[in-house]
Amino acid sequence: MRILPVAFDHPDAVKLNAEVQEEYRRRYCDDGDLTPLEPAHFAPPRGLYLIAYEDDGTPVATGGWRAWEHVDDGYADGDAEIKRMYVVPRARGLGLARRILAALEDDARTAGRTRMVLETGTAQPEAIGLYTSSGYAPTPKFGLYRFEDGCRCYAKPLTD
Repeated sequence: MRILPVAFDHPDAVKLNAEVQEEYRRRYCDDGDLTPLEPAHFAPPRGLYLIAYEDDGTPVATGGWRAWEHVDDGYADGDAEIKRMYVVPRARGLGLARRILAALEDDARTAGRTRMVLETGTAQPEAIGLYTSSGYAPTPKFGLYRFEDGCRCYAKPLTD
């Protein structure tokens, strides 16, 4: 597997984003994640978007971070927000999400971010398990879904 940085509007990113949106629709019986995302949000040095590729070039996992400091929505100065973590079903269990998460954390730290934050939901127990086993702790809710009962927010300091 190779993990490469790509633009958020790269065709492989668009394809995997459509798949993750379908997964959200299945799990939550709604319209998917309506959080506003733009390619510029993931442009270095204020973000990064990664895709894991199989040796044959097939994209199988994705994830990104963006600098996001909308204090009125519950974010804080120095936050890096994880978005669009996803692994295609047939590649799950290979450690790809953990590898992408570690790479995103390293990049955000290098970019001077001080805290990694994310939103997930109770219908994604695998995601909650990944984040809590990677050192993320529950944090006060923030973002678009902060008023939803099933929303769960997590944070991890990026500084020692």
